[in-house]
Amino acid sequence: MRIAQYYKAALKNLGKSAEILSLSDLPRDFLFSNMFGETSPDFASFQQRITDTQKFIFVIPEYNGSFPGILKAFIDSCKFPESFKFKKAALVGLSTGRYGNIRGIGHFTGICHYIGMEVMPNKIYFPKVQDELAADGGFTNADTISFVTQQIEQIAEY
Repeated sequence: MRIAQYYKAALKNLGKSAEILSLSDLPRDFLFSNMFGETSPDFASFQQRITDTQKFIFVIPEYNGSFPGILKAFIDSCKFPESFKFKKAALVGLSTGRYGNIRGIGHFTGICHYIGMEVMPNKIYFPKVQDELAADGGFTNADTISFVTQQIEQIAEY
């Protein structure tokens, strides 16, 4: 969440509006009430936000060598094709291990292509993310700040 908040603040500094949609805010019965054409009233506000959005920044933690299953379930629950087709995405991977979720970002890139999203080529990976985060909400490494700033500027113009 700290990385998502950093991106949101940086976009605001560029004069761009941004929201954070955290999957932890999904309705508790999400998996049972929003699959296979069924949509609960509690999910309608999430769907509307997705439908109205043209650019996405996915901040994706590593989970079992890929990305969390709830993210795939969320993608599957959204209306197709209007939710994601022809929309743009920037991808940010993070892990406490050595590779910054490079495998999960690769898996998710394939899904994005399948659902018709345009994925920005500049992807960011945060290995050992716990060592990258500063107490003030920023990053500890100057190179990281530079790479993240470049990606944020690119998605703003993409």
